[in-house]
Amino acid sequence: MMEAVENRVTIKELYKELDETMAKELLDSLVYPWEALPLIKDYILKIGATLSEDEYDKRADDIWIHKTCKVYETASITGPCIIGEKTEVRPSAFIRGNALVGKNCVIGNSTELKNVIIFNNVQVPHYNYVGDSILGFHSHMGAGSITSNVKSDKTLVCVNGDGFKLETGMKKFGAMLGDYVEVGCNSVLNPGTVVGSHTNIYPLSRVRGYVPSDSIYKDKDDIVKKH
Repeated sequence: MMEAVENRVTIKELYKELDETMAKELLDSLVYPWEALPLIKDYILKIGATLSEDEYDKRADDIWIHKTCKVYETASITGPCIIGEKTEVRPSAFIRGNALVGKNCVIGNSTELKNVIIFNNVQVPHYNYVGDSILGFHSHMGAGSITSNVKSDKTLVCVNGDGFKLETGMKKFGAMLGDYVEVGCNSVLNPGTVVGSHTNIYPLSRVRGYVPSDSIYKDKDDIVKKH
């Protein structure tokens, strides 16, 4: 039983498209995705120093932005941060640091990022908060959906599922979204949420714990497999 549980929430299971992130080397060295959270800052600094000046502009200390990006003047970006090729950072976006953003992404108006790995082709386009989280390849968060990264009682976050509980030892842990996850508008992903790949979350959902891959989440008591 425990072996099967571990397989469901590992990096290997959640992220089949590791070539679609500059964090591939980091994630390949770990078992669970949340283990990367305290390592993001140093990893950005490590790979940022290797980026080509022909491809990336160094806008400020520890901020590297690909020359093909479209970044609006009203966006606020704090390092360490890397933003990949052809990504759009829209007006009033707030990137607070420790953000590794892939290529062909959309960081939307009034969207806030903090301590995150964003794979390629991810969209967080409207009024999203994403903190202490990893969003897999081609994942999408609908307007107003957020990751809640600290429990109200400030205790350490666990990953809970059907018949299992994994201690993370972390106080700040938002959500791990697998590849091709769709999160509906105005949903809240509570601390320690892990969503398997190719899963859809209904709008206005309150999600907690592990949601299996290839599922449709309607509410906590109504999760169905895709046909």
